[in-house]
Amino acid sequence: MIKGMATAAAAAACLLWGMARATTPAVSFADLAKHMQYGEVKISPDGKYLAATATIKDQPVLALVELATSKGVTIHPRENDTVVDFMWANDHRVLYTVGTKVSGIDRPLSTGEIFAVNADGTSADLLFGYRLGTQATGTHINKATAERASADIVGRLRDDPNHVLIGVNSWDSGADGSYTKVYRMDVRNGSKVPVIGAPLRNADFIVDHHGVVRFAFGESSRAREEVYYRPDNDTSWSLLFSEDDGGIDQPLAFSRDDKQVYMTCEAPGMVGTLCPWDVATRKMQAPLWTSPSVSLSGLVESLDGKDVVGVRSMDGMPATAALVPEADTVKLVATLSKLLPGEDVEIVSSSDDGGKAVALASSDEDPGSFYLWDAASQKATPLLSRAAWIKPGAMAAMRPIEFKARDGLLLHGYLSMPPGREDAKHLPLVVFVHGGPFGIRDDWGYDPYVQMMATHGYAVLQVNYRGSGGYGNRFMHAGYRQWGGTMQDDVTDATQWAIGQNIADRGRICIFGGSYGGYAALEGAMKEPDLYRCAIGYVGVYDLGLMYSSGDIPQASVGESYLHAALGTDRAELAAHSPINQIGQLKANVMLIVGGADTRVAPIQGRNLHDALNAHHIAHEWLFKEDEGHGFYDEAHLADMFTRVTAFLDRNIGGSVAAH
Repeated sequence: MIKGMATAAAAAACLLWGMARATTPAVSFADLAKHMQYGEVKISPDGKYLAATATIKDQPVLALVELATSKGVTIHPRENDTVVDFMWANDHRVLYTVGTKVSGIDRPLSTGEIFAVNADGTSADLLFGYRLGTQATGTHINKATAERASADIVGRLRDDPNHVLIGVNSWDSGADGSYTKVYRMDVRNGSKVPVIGAPLRNADFIVDHHGVVRFAFGESSRAREEVYYRPDNDTSWSLLFSEDDGGIDQPLAFSRDDKQVYMTCEAPGMVGTLCPWDVATRKMQAPLWTSPSVSLSGLVESLDGKDVVGVRSMDGMPATAALVPEADTVKLVATLSKLLPGEDVEIVSSSDDGGKAVALASSDEDPGSFYLWDAASQKATPLLSRAAWIKPGAMAAMRPIEFKARDGLLLHGYLSMPPGREDAKHLPLVVFVHGGPFGIRDDWGYDPYVQMMATHGYAVLQVNYRGSGGYGNRFMHAGYRQWGGTMQDDVTDATQWAIGQNIADRGRICIFGGSYGGYAALEGAMKEPDLYRCAIGYVGVYDLGLMYSSGDIPQASVGESYLHAALGTDRAELAAHSPINQIGQLKANVMLIVGGADTRVAPIQGRNLHDALNAHHIAHEWLFKEDEGHGFYDEAHLADMFTRVTAFLDRNIGGSVAAH
């Protein structure tokens, strides 16, 4: 068992935790704005080392630790980059990619390079990328040369520890990108040989357990999903599924014997379905898992990583469904879940023999902690806390909700109440709208933005409006061309639901969101001028027509095709649903937050609305940071933003902790 988790002690701790919630002081914005100290943790194939992304003394590093001795080293990415992804290539060598730092709204922008280092910190090299040959230190790499291209790690080769598969996209193929090429790369010196070219640009791949690239999938230039298949290295690609033909079945993983492929599939009346696809007959078999309400969010692998034994989903709360009830991973998750009540437990890494595993336990109030499981001793040892300064007892709980939209569509979301006031009525409410909008959803879990508001006296309402991910393609596509239409109505209906439930004070409601959520915040304030007292637009879109000429989406034909399908091409309609053209309807007080280095939503979106409000002599809050991107990343900037947002809320709808 985990030391300290005895039943009596746990019960006492829960009692004290509950008593503390009602008297907890306001949570520090500096604490909420801090980057997680530890991001991901992965164990080496032989179970002797750990690798982890970490922030030490405000610097992002890759930490490597030998378990037997607890000795470790830290690897600092070049030029203050941050580690985007990493993997163990073999028992003693780690590959990692780096990127420029942005906020949690977008992942770090990868530089396309692949670096490598041994577990003891030696032989730290750049194996692939445009800066190859420019480093001042490190082992000299033979044969590999600098390339104007980006690479991703496709897969590890268990039977060949000195090589991995990488996917390469050239930078010299124009804005549309190149047709991805797969190479077999030597992890010692970066030399590589070609394996196969993909029939798609910027493709993803599935590799079988023998290291054969069998599936390629992605979007065509017309923004239509396609899946290609080949049975072996001697056969060319053939189109297996196309969105043009209807539903698209997504390959996810091979079975242990490579005779079946686990795929998403279709079943009558079901939103989420997992089916085995028979390799020999190329036919879909009967479903292994179905859900009438949500899509699967991930697969659960056996501890040796060779088979699929369960399914992860998020029907309000995260859940793990067993496909093989007696599987080692399924039993381990069940054991740890009992020892850590209230936490969502997920196995994030394991050794090749399944003898050791790393588990992450987290919740809506807890950013999470990692544990090391040893099958021989049947014990779990605490490893690392992702953000030890966050005290779960001071955080707000996130409660799943559901209600029907005005047209009868069932919608889901979350309600977070101020700690100690979970049963309060008529509170000031912030409707917090997620970005995306398509394929993205709000999840149950720790969110510093939600906590920033809830721990300072505000009820926080989130809704997965139509267009969101996690509820099937039909639900997602229902949001297409509905900016300012039914997607916005869903947010309005969520607000009215909170009023009807006596959660919200009708006269004290603010709407806030980032990216698309920034659009929805301002559009909501203009479409429903009597509903919201204030609106906060964070790196938002305010002129829909401008999306066709600014930002990084329209730079490639696939991006332009996406805009045509998802946004529409009727310029008059786009103008009518653009907040910048509806200022005359505005009654709410406005705050605009803009990053000057935003490449996704160009700063001109925020600047133009700022200028238009000034032209109409409408006073508003303006927060502009020249060096921030699509969401603030710098901790000091983020803490300042949290301070200014809550001060804006306090002035408009009241409800800060200090006021109670």
